Amino acid sequence: MTAAVGMQRDFRRLGLFTGKRLLALFLTILVGVYLTILIANMGGRVDDLRMVQIQGEVSEMVRGDPAFQDMSSEERNALIQRQVDLEVERLRLDQPFILRSFDYLYRAMLLDLGRAEQMHSDTGSRQVYNIIVERLPATLLLFGTANLLVFFFSVYIALSLSRRYGSAMDRSVIALAPSSAAPAWFYGIFLILLFAFVVPILPSGGMVQAPPPENPLHYGLDVLRHMLLPVLAMFLSQIFISIYSWRTFFLIHSSEDYVEMARAKGLPDKLIERRYILRPTLSPIVTSFLLMLIGLWSGAIILEQVFNWPGLGTLLFQAIGHRDTPVIIGSVVIFAYLLALTVFLLDILYAILDPRIRLGGD
Repeated sequence: MTAAVGMQRDFRRLGLFTGKRLLALFLTILVGVYLTILIANMGGRVDDLRMVQIQGEVSEMVRGDPAFQDMSSEERNALIQRQVDLEVERLRLDQPFILRSFDYLYRAMLLDLGRAEQMHSDTGSRQVYNIIVERLPATLLLFGTANLLVFFFSVYIALSLSRRYGSAMDRSVIALAPSSAAPAWFYGIFLILLFAFVVPILPSGGMVQAPPPENPLHYGLDVLRHMLLPVLAMFLSQIFISIYSWRTFFLIHSSEDYVEMARAKGLPDKLIERRYILRPTLSPIVTSFLLMLIGLWSGAIILEQVFNWPGLGTLLFQAIGHRDTPVIIGSVVIFAYLLALTVFLLDILYAILDPRIRLGGD
């Protein structure tokens, strides 16, 4: 009975904690997206530009249609005005911007942004949702692969260096750690120059050759070939600082009294590293890794643009160039959701990896 009561209390605490964190993250996303709406519309000035654009497009369409050539100028102008009024009413541009901004916020959070103004998906769809969903897998594939490689390589090498403190390799990693101050796109430019032009063995950009291979196996290998340079750029921009930081965590914990006690008992080195060094340091390591991941999300726009990678970063860059407000806001919402998911996973993993932390602050 006592165990059942304790389990119910733990589940209640977990539910309360999860609800609080999700609410806090949701409010943060809400504020960020609304500010994006205000900035993307320049406080409503973009609507004025859109009114002029609608006027010009309708006028050009009516005057270029042979069916309306026999109309007098007064009738043609009246027809243009009626068409403009219908379009303005459809887009709700006749309502105050402050009212439309909250309605737009509600639809943005649901990714129900209707049709894009200028852009379309590869399949020809003008729906913002379809445009974003088409680009999302490319970004997740690229950044997921690069970050997993950085994480596992960094942990393995850092743990190895903690056993060889002061060695030549250890000093080399310390010397190379400041190189991580350069962003991934900076390394990407030099990698393109080296491996795509000086020694042309890899493609300079894109996700797949044109036309793409029809065989699924060849298609996957071609995508992998195109991924090498951008993944290598992200790997180089993060690997040395990650190894240096996590090596420091391992060195600190390897000098603890309980580790010395385990060595005095004659426990194997592998067991000591896994149980007494690696396990206690997983919490700060995962925290550092996820914070690094957040930073990489913010750099997706430039990196994908450098490599012409057809992901969300490139989509957002193109949407800004076309002043396609629905696509801009939709892309920002997706990035906000990805960041919030990263932070939420950080909280959960913290409690799982570190038994000293209790959900709910107890």
